[in-house]
Amino acid sequence: MAYVYFTRHGQTIWNVENKICGATDIELTELGHKQAKALGQEILKQRLQIDEILYSPLVRAAETARHISEVTGIPMREEPRLKEQNFGKYESTARDGAEFKKAKANFINHFEGGESMLELAQRIYNLLDDIKKEAGEKTYLLVAHNGISRVINSYFYDMTNEEYAAFGIKNCQILKYEWK
Repeated sequence: MAYVYFTRHGQTIWNVENKICGATDIELTELGHKQAKALGQEILKQRLQIDEILYSPLVRAAETARHISEVTGIPMREEPRLKEQNFGKYESTARDGAEFKKAKANFINHFEGGESMLELAQRIYNLLDDIKKEAGEKTYLLVAHNGISRVINSYFYDMTNEEYAAFGIKNCQILKYEWK
């Protein structure tokens, strides 16, 4: 069986403050650094066979990947397509704001200066298609963001619009997906 693993970066101050990070480059908190190191230990404990870590260029994901790599010895490489969606005018606003929830349901909108859900899905689906070509040869851990997690989940599983909009994972939670 061939797999790909996904994790979300460690905690940031905007996560604590319930703000949308998006493409804004936000540092990890002290807890975020600890979460990343703990995930590296968990990967070793579970003896997950991962050949390479691909990570988003945003500092919160890059630092998470660095900690995991230092703990596990797994080589890492930046993958620009894993960058979080640009939420335009909603970045730094409340994650659960009514206006943002409504805007998120419109997959073609650009969030006034941002990137549409469809553009994001194309970018991530293209990346996953490229990785799938190597399935069986290499197993990757993708280190990215909550918005990226929902697109990846939709690549492997059918989801309603409501399920897609509501999907998310915790900081440094790891998910395993099997190539079909």
